[in-house]
Amino acid sequence: MNKVAAEIIAGLIPRKMARNRWRGILRYGVIKALKLKFRLKRDHRKPDCRLAVCAIAKDEGPYFKEWLDWHISQGVEKFYIYDNESTDCTREVLRPYIESGVVEYCYYPGYRRQIAAYDDCMDRHRFDTRWLAFIDLDEFIVPIADSSIPEFLKRFEDSPAVEINWLIYGSGGAEKKSTDPVMQRFRHHSLPGHRLNRHVKSIVDP
Repeated sequence: MNKVAAEIIAGLIPRKMARNRWRGILRYGVIKALKLKFRLKRDHRKPDCRLAVCAIAKDEGPYFKEWLDWHISQGVEKFYIYDNESTDCTREVLRPYIESGVVEYCYYPGYRRQIAAYDDCMDRHRFDTRWLAFIDLDEFIVPIADSSIPEFLKRFEDSPAVEINWLIYGSGGAEKKSTDPVMQRFRHHSLPGHRLNRHVKSIVDP
């Protein structure tokens, strides 16, 4: 269904949770949703991995290694990377991760393709992972009270999704670009209660 039509129809539903659910169903397609529901009831195979990440990037090659290595150290087993017409070193940096099977690479051209990439990832990999996180290349998931992200997710086994608030970092006084790792360059963040930190990213049960 057309996204505009889905918004109009969903907007007529008074309850927020029901409205959001129907917005998603209408955007996905009612027939596709019914087919998926039928498949979910019949397909009980065990996912290949416990935690995967989906991300779309453009010309962010210099930042990939640190971002990938950090999340691998925190328990991410698989990355679905959508390359939105990068012209930098992205493919070269990703090559060893692709060859090892940690990264599944997809060239994904076009304008404003983030949501489309997320939808494609869900359609392709819904049954491949227990949890699927949707984050950007400048975002690092940092468990505070747990040893890893999968350890953190254990307490949410019955939940359809986990929302993680942003924690916005500033420049740290830097005035020029540096090749130092991102997590070393940016050490000072806003107060957790800052209004920008109300924004969330999701780790979903696909």
